[in-house]
Amino acid sequence: MAGKINAAELKMIINWIYKTSSINDLIDIINKSAKSISGLVGVVKSYSFMDRAELQYVDIHQGIEDTIKLLGHKLKEGVTISRDYDSNIPPIEVHGSELNQVWTNLIDNAIDAMNGKGTIIIRTSHHQELVRVEIEDNGPGIPETIRTKIFDPFFTTKEVGKGTGLGLDIVQRIINNRCNGKIDLESKPGKTIFRIQLPLSE
Repeated sequence: MAGKINAAELKMIINWIYKTSSINDLIDIINKSAKSISGLVGVVKSYSFMDRAELQYVDIHQGIEDTIKLLGHKLKEGVTISRDYDSNIPPIEVHGSELNQVWTNLIDNAIDAMNGKGTIIIRTSHHQELVRVEIEDNGPGIPETIRTKIFDPFFTTKEVGKGTGLGLDIVQRIINNRCNGKIDLESKPGKTIFRIQLPLSE
């Protein structure tokens, strides 16, 4: 059949096939992007607890996973997340969006401490009336000389312009004052753990 088509017509057909293929590829990309955006919107709504009461029963694992997804752009650089979740932890009654700020600050700080390359281990467990969450990184550690200061307002070890010094202060305020919980720190070179304890709902 190609022998019956002149050169101009054949060129036009080839161009049409090329353009149609490109359009289909573009449509495929748009569809995938739309799904990604839709998924991200869903994560943001879940993370921020939009359209929900200020105090609610939350799944802490869902909050942590939403946070990991939102920080995905920083994790791609070379950070591995290892999970050790206690699947038997029941929902706890807290201010959900505030608790997610805690996970965001701690995981983001861990990424920065490792310069974007390393492993973060997230463990959860519950003992008697308490839920425990541990966020561990294998960065250089926090020097003993400043450990008592890291929760102080405006104290930061980051370069000028990269940190406000309010992240860990906010974390402590949320855990202690809003969740009636407790946070402490264990650190040495290659192993820093922020350990959070939250009361189980009655």
